[in-house]
Amino acid sequence: MISGDEMDDVQDGDPVESDDFDEDIEDLDAADDDGADEADDDVDISPKPIVLTPEEQVSELKDQLLRALAETQNVRRRADRDRTDASKYAVTNFARDMLTVADNLRRTIESAKPGSEPPAENAEQAFMEGVEMTERDLLASLERHGIKQISPMGEKFDHDFHQAMFEMETADQDPGVIVQVVQEGFVIGERLLRPAMVGVAKAPASPDHPEQNAGDPDGESGGNLDTEA
Repeated sequence: MISGDEMDDVQDGDPVESDDFDEDIEDLDAADDDGADEADDDVDISPKPIVLTPEEQVSELKDQLLRALAETQNVRRRADRDRTDASKYAVTNFARDMLTVADNLRRTIESAKPGSEPPAENAEQAFMEGVEMTERDLLASLERHGIKQISPMGEKFDHDFHQAMFEMETADQDPGVIVQVVQEGFVIGERLLRPAMVGVAKAPASPDHPEQNAGDPDGESGGNLDTEA
């Protein structure tokens, strides 16, 4: 530090040794560093937890509950709307294909009217060709939507897909084989939509035993065909 005599020497214009000044500056710097360290140790800058009062906690929980209930109600409304739309418009693509079939049928009918082309002598043939084409278009449209036709001519009777309308005695087919299709059936996916109505072969009655019928769904003799679908 600078003494009083040195200060007098400075005031009188006498020079002061520079080493004394350097020591004083170093002492001041050290004191400042110690003060800064102590200040850093005293200041706590960590965030303090926010403590809510019971009333504030109740209010916050109530707000969260109301928000959750509102979101649940919105989800339920969207689900109901989607279910309604699906039920109402699920057949849109199918209906569009049916409109095409209806247009073809209308053109076929128009072609059979008097004064239409082709000439009258070919009108019946053209009409039949138009009807057959419309039927093919209809079946193709149904198949695109998973609806397939059952036409079991010559197949073994299957009560899961066929409905026997009558039995026919014949020696040309094994008992239990379908010999006539009265009406085709349809399936949608793997589920029966309508059974095929069929006539089923049975063995001719024996001359010695005319009351005996030999025909069943398995083609074995000794029983009658169960025609219940």
